[in-house]
Amino acid sequence: MHIERCGEHGRDLLLIHGWAMHAGIFAPLRDALAAHFRLHLVDLPGHGRSRDDHSRLELAEIGDEIAARVPNAIWLGWSLGGLVALDAAARLPHALRGLLMLCASPRFVAADDWPHGVALRVFSDFERGLRLDYRATIDRFLALEAHGSEHMREELRALREQVFALGEPLPEALRDGLHLLEHSDLRAALPTLTVPSLWLAGRRDRLVHWQAMQASAAMNGNAQFAGIAGAGHAPFLTHAAELATAITAFSDPLP
Repeated sequence: MHIERCGEHGRDLLLIHGWAMHAGIFAPLRDALAAHFRLHLVDLPGHGRSRDDHSRLELAEIGDEIAARVPNAIWLGWSLGGLVALDAAARLPHALRGLLMLCASPRFVAADDWPHGVALRVFSDFERGLRLDYRATIDRFLALEAHGSEHMREELRALREQVFALGEPLPEALRDGLHLLEHSDLRAALPTLTVPSLWLAGRRDRLVHWQAMQASAAMNGNAQFAGIAGAGHAPFLTHAAELATAITAFSDPLP
């Protein structure tokens, strides 16, 4: 698993990308944070510079490997990457100084007791689509990510430019990722989570509603919530400076 490092000053901050992407998608945020943090940018197995890593996308295995290779750090997980970070925070609290959940939810799919998720058929349709038209399915997912943002065209263009910039992600990694998004439910970990956390939502996100993140933060007494007005599912592409300010403000008081 490839982990890029940049920046020489400040606390260690780990960034984990979302479905079908790679760490290059964080370029605007990386530039905004590099002067204040030592950054560790992960390419999940089967993605980006980890494309030759055929390891299964399993939350515990990925979290364990990252924790073994990265010094005690603040973990930021975007979208699918948030599941990795949250699982690690629950199981390995000694390995994290703080948790940043960026447009990520403990449960992405709606349920009778969780009205904030998307319909199950959304991910089921994407799973079927992967078998029929790989690239078109990824493009539909990117359109869903950009939908709602006040800078939707700009955001979608950036996502499309980045998604295959380091080669196509492995089909099995994409299937594993969709399975995690469809079936993971980490809500039970929230009340006992000891790691300080900040839940950062895009107010116009149509994939992970800000209400899901606000509700998640409310389930833990050591959590904060903040919404970014006008932002969709990828606020680091359109609101990098505002996002960097929130991350720095959260990180500064941490031990």
